[in-house]
Order: sequence, then structure tokens, then C-alpha cells
Amino acid sequence: MSIRERKDVPLSDQWDLTPLYPDAAAWDADFEDLKAILPRIEPLKGTVGQSKASLKQALDLSTEWERRAERLGEYAHLRTAENVADGDANARMGRFMGFATQVGAAFAFLTPEIQAIDDINWAQWIADPLFADDRIALNKVRRFKPHVLGVEAERVLALSGEARGAVQKAFSSLTNADLDFGVVSVDGEEKPLTQSTWSVFLQHPDHDLRKRVYHQFYREYEAHANTLASLYAGSIQNNIASARARGYSSSRAKALFADDVPEAVYDNLVASVHEALPALHRYYELRRRLLGLKELHHCDVYAPLVPGAEVTHTYEQAVDLVTEAVKPLGSEYAKVLRHGLLGGWVDRYENKGKRSGAFSAGCYESPPYILMNYKEDSLRDVFTLAHEAGHSMHSWHSIRSNPYQHYGYTIFEAEVASTFNEQLLAKLFLDRSTDKKARASILGKLVEDTVATLFRQTMFAEFEQKVHEFAESGGGLTLDFFKETYRKLLELYFGPGVKLEEVSALEGLRIPHFYGAFYVYKYATGLSAALALSNRVLKGGETEREQYLSFLRSGGSLFPLESLKLAGVDMAQPETVRSALKVFAGYLDELENLTRD
Repeated sequence: MSIRERKDVPLSDQWDLTPLYPDAAAWDADFEDLKAILPRIEPLKGTVGQSKASLKQALDLSTEWERRAERLGEYAHLRTAENVADGDANARMGRFMGFATQVGAAFAFLTPEIQAIDDINWAQWIADPLFADDRIALNKVRRFKPHVLGVEAERVLALSGEARGAVQKAFSSLTNADLDFGVVSVDGEEKPLTQSTWSVFLQHPDHDLRKRVYHQFYREYEAHANTLASLYAGSIQNNIASARARGYSSSRAKALFADDVPEAVYDNLVASVHEALPALHRYYELRRRLLGLKELHHCDVYAPLVPGAEVTHTYEQAVDLVTEAVKPLGSEYAKVLRHGLLGGWVDRYENKGKRSGAFSAGCYESPPYILMNYKEDSLRDVFTLAHEAGHSMHSWHSIRSNPYQHYGYTIFEAEVASTFNEQLLAKLFLDRSTDKKARASILGKLVEDTVATLFRQTMFAEFEQKVHEFAESGGGLTLDFFKETYRKLLELYFGPGVKLEEVSALEGLRIPHFYGAFYVYKYATGLSAALALSNRVLKGGETEREQYLSFLRSGGSLFPLESLKLAGVDMAQPETVRSALKVFAGYLDELENLTRD
């Protein structure tokens, strides 16, 4: 079946962007009008700390810019996502980004001048009702004051920013462009082995093919292992230098500071997952049995655990399922979501040039749009719709409950709302499953997703912590050190039932997320909170539902741990993660029982 051109997609299958702009001409007019803001910025430089009136003047202009730019930028972004080859859309985005860079540079004085205000004046000014809408965002900016350096030092750090980013760029260029993995022969046809097709091949039902692809892929990494180790060592040293320059106790402390997440949360996650490793090892034994293998190799851990039931769902049927699943969150939540999913929020199907995957996006003055590439024969796409709907309803509630200045929430919180909805959908499928095969398929997906998100991301997080601690204590970051450290973690997490290869430890040098250190733990904590909260809401009543909705409404008014307390979980305590791991163990128990001969 041929893929449609964008011009051939019915309007009913497209998102409705008219709440942003009725057409491109209206965007152009607003963009030109916004250019008048640039000359208004320079006169404010040096005045921010003179009085609360001057502070408010600067803040109001900054908010005006951000709010209008958000709308312009979102329209430009969504139009390019529809068709990445659309020249007009790309030109529009280029014009916007160029101007945004200019304005960003012009406003560079604002944060340093806010942080330079003396504490006595600050306390008096910020208490004024004049700053009611700005207060939360201002206090978040002000928190960084102890870690801001002098003007000259900040200038030097800013000038070195591009050089620090060169390590990550080099890693990306090497792994995405320069490495040549060759081709793979599949059923007499030669197919390219790339970073993206690698994961597809590892899901192939043929063990021998998986093993051949695995070794072929890692041979190329092995040939460049010393370069990769040097790049990763450079990234770690950059993190350490930045943390020390700004007076943080460690690289991890610096990374967690913005979200005000205690390092104990990170450590509790790792410790709790360690407690549950016997269940993970039991999962790998189940995997070996279901795949019919005498020995489970590292190349076998991504093959589908349980064949999916052959079912199809139209987009409209998927909407029915998702809105039915979220009914425990109340009639308003379900009604708003259904109206949005059928009424212009979603760009539904693939077309030529459309960005792959899925996302939820929008701005303060628009609906929360969703990009999908929906396929009727993919059960996973029904779950993807539920996932993105969780993000969108989080935004919908936040926008209606907060001023613009602090409606934005963190990634830490975002992953909770999306995976929460997936859990509700899974519960609906399980409740409706009378067929043993269908039920096993849903449980298999839940178990595999938990392994990938909770266990695997925690292993990644533990690796990041170990290598940074070693370097911060004066240890040398060598290829052998990286391989030895990562292999020990592989052995710990996979257990004695999985056969590792000599090259398996090279996985620790190919994960792009490691170049944005101490980020991956958020995936694990997000799923942990979602599992615990969905279980709590489903078993609870009006109180539990309202607490969860209060979390969605909190937006960026609180730090992540405080907003999650509104929902009823305390991520600072290990019990939340333990509760999620008990849910995993329950799924695993039932899957084992269903798949016994």
C-alpha cells in the first residue's frame, strides 16, 4: 500500500491548528509584529535590580516574548512535523529560530541581574502581590544563586559551551554516520544493518539470525572501542569540571538540583531494584522457556516474549478503548479527552515526509496536540495513543490551573501521567480478556515494558553513578575500566541464566543518553510512580482520584517530589518503587501460570 502525500490526507485525519493561527499568512503577520520587541529589551539592561517596578517591567516583557514566541514556535514546529521536506515550513522554522536566538542573547542579562539583587530587597519585593504570578518561577531561578559565578567566569563558561558540546557531537557523528555495520542476509535478501534496523533484527524469531546480527553489530563497535571510551571519558570530565566550578558536591548533585530531587531518591531506586532482581532473573528464565532455547543469550532478550493476538482496532475504536480506560479519573476527564482525540487534537496517520513516532505538544494558548502514525493492526499503537493522551491531559489540566509563568512541568512528572494512562488501558484489556492467548499477550507487553523501563534504566543509572564517582575520586577512565564496570552490572541484572558475550560490555559505550548524564533514572521513577498511582486510584475512590487530578493541576507550581505527594506517593521513600516492583512480580506470576504447558 502506497503512503499518501500530505495534500491527500483528509482534514478529518489531521490536527486542527487554527487555534494557533488560521493560516500561514496570519503566522507571518504575527512574526513580523513580534520583531518590534527586540529594541525594547536593551534599555532594560542594568535596571532590573533598581526597584521592584523595574524588575516587574523586565519580567513582563520577558513573559510577553516567551508567550508569543511559544505560540509562533509551536505552529512552526507542528507544520514541519507534518512533512519534514516541506520547504515553506522549514523556512518558517528557520526564521523563527534565528530571531529567537537574537532575543535570547538580548535577554541574557535578566537572570544574572535577578540573582544579583540583595537578599533584603529580594525578600521585600517578592512578597508584593505585584509578583503573584511570577513568584514561583522567580524563586526557582533564585535557587541557583549560590552556584552562579562572577560575570567574567560566567562569560568564559558561556564561551566554552560549544567546545564542551563537541564531545557529544563527535559521538553522534561517529555512531550515526561513520560506523559501517554492513548488510545482513535475511531469506536470501540483503538488508542494511544500521542503528535503527539493529533493534528490528533482534526481534526476529530466528535465534541464529539474532546471534549473527549481534556479533556483526558489535564488531564495528569493538573496532572503535578506544575512541568511544575516550569520548565518554571526555563527557564525564566535562560534567565533573562544570559541577566543581559551580560549587556542587558532585556531578550527580548538580544534575538533580534543578528538580530539587535529593540524591537519596536515586539511591533508593537502585537499592529497591536490587531487592527485586530475583524476580527479574525469573523473568529471563521464563523468556528462555517461552523462546524454546536451551540457553538464553544476550542477543535473545529483545525477541517478543509472547506472540501478539491478531487483532485490529480502527482509530475510532482505539479512542473508545482509551476513553473507557480513563473513566476511573472521572467523567470530565474522559469527556474532554474523547472530544480532543476526535475533534482536532490528533494528526492520526502516516503520510510521506511525516515525522516518525509519536509526541504530545502544544502551548499555553492552544490545545495539546498529538502526532501519531497510527496503524490499525498494531496493539502497541493503541497504548501509544493512551500514553500521549496522558501527556495531553496533564497539559490541559495544568494550563487551566496555573498562570503562564509556571504552567510547565518537568520530565520527571511528565512520564508519570503518560505511563499512568497506559496502566489504566492495560487494566481494561485484562478485565476484558477471556482468551488465554490474548491475556498472555497483554501481560507479556506489561512485563517487557517494565523490564525495559524500570530495570534497564536503573542499571543505566547505576552505571552512570559508578563511573562518575570513580572519576571524581581520581580514578582513570580507561576502556578496560568501562568494560569491567559495565559487565559486572550486566551479570548482576541479567543473572546466571543469561549468557553474555565478550563484546556485551561494549553496550555501555553506545548509549546516547549517557551523554546527558543522570537523566535516565527519571524513566524508572516515572514508571514506578505510575504503577503505584494507577493501582492506588483503581483500588481507591473519590479521594484517590482527586489527589491524582490535583497532581495534574499542579503544573510547575511545585517541585516534582512535592507535586507527586499531592497524588499520594512519596518518591523520597523506597516503598513507592517497591510497590511498583510488586505489581511487576504479580504480572510475572500470572504470565508464568498462563504459559505453563
